[in-house]
Amino acid sequence: MNFEPAEHHAILRKMVRDFARAEVAPHARAWDEEERFPSEIMPKLAELGLLGIRIPEEFGGSGMDTTSYAICVEELARVDGSLSLTVASHNGLGTGHILSFGSEALKQKYLPKAATGEWLAAWALTEPGSGSDSSGLATTAKRTADGRWVINGTKMFITQGSVGGFCVVLAKTNFDVPKQKGITAFVVDRGTPGFRASKHLEKLGCRSSDTCELTFEDCIVDDSQRVGEIDHGFIDTMKILDRGRISIAAMALGLGYGSLDAAVTYAKDRKQFGRAIADFQAIQWMLADAKTELDAASLLVYRAAWLADEGRPYSKEASMAKLFASEASSRAINKALQVHGGYGYTREFPVERHLRDAKLCEIGEGTSEVQRLVIAKHLLAE
Repeated sequence: MNFEPAEHHAILRKMVRDFARAEVAPHARAWDEEERFPSEIMPKLAELGLLGIRIPEEFGGSGMDTTSYAICVEELARVDGSLSLTVASHNGLGTGHILSFGSEALKQKYLPKAATGEWLAAWALTEPGSGSDSSGLATTAKRTADGRWVINGTKMFITQGSVGGFCVVLAKTNFDVPKQKGITAFVVDRGTPGFRASKHLEKLGCRSSDTCELTFEDCIVDDSQRVGEIDHGFIDTMKILDRGRISIAAMALGLGYGSLDAAVTYAKDRKQFGRAIADFQAIQWMLADAKTELDAASLLVYRAAWLADEGRPYSKEASMAKLFASEASSRAINKALQVHGGYGYTREFPVERHLRDAKLCEIGEGTSEVQRLVIAKHLLAE
């Protein structure tokens, strides 16, 4: 068993880490405080291939694997959870759904512009009345006599909701079958009549990530905008979420490691009682616990990514990675903040921002409780 990363993965990690430190870290605090989506950084992300991580080269993307995807998300999260979330959701959800289930025409239309950053991708599943009950959608898509679809409904907590060039939206299309079997996905372009971002959401963390409520009012789309088979959208969605959970786990990992790095630096520099606080056992134990849990989480994250790259089942492993990494990250960041003492509670240091950002990882793309249900379901079926 080899735990050494492949050379191309090591090179990628260094490239993204260097970029994040030079181009993102100096601005992350300001973006967070202003709650402003940093559109100016998008061309630089695209230039590095980070907006087309999994998009094949034939569509202008980087054609990287899932392990590379996780590495990119993790390294960005070490300095900024918001930007990491933007990259994770753009690559994993919106473009990922089209890449996995879209027609050739849809791939040709959307993936090249997604890879260049001309169009960012949004993905709309969650609704005001359906969060963990993800199949309990109220949004509908009804077919017209000429074969088009009329979409009506409201979506909630949609990343890139107001800045995205297009949105993959899930809607109920069949009311005569169990709810999981009557859902279909469609791509809706920004500016389509009847489609709008109706409310910008103010959040605890990831505040420079764009998060909106979306409204569809008699929004008409052609059948050519359908992604996948009719009434097959929910089954496809579960597969999209499996890979997405790896990215959220990687985001949690990056936030944890970024906080631990800050705590180690602070502990070496901070003097109390005539010596660096890193000399005190109480501080050493907190750092040791955080490092141990984060390294354990890393093994889970990259095992799930490896399974995905090998074409093997990974749903259970993705949920295990997300569950453990998200909760371990929160514990590690809390310890890092404690190491900083009163200074950790201020905005002068990044750990308070990482703590706020990390909470999303226990909620988004399936809460920790949902992950436990998924894991148990697989375990009991074995």
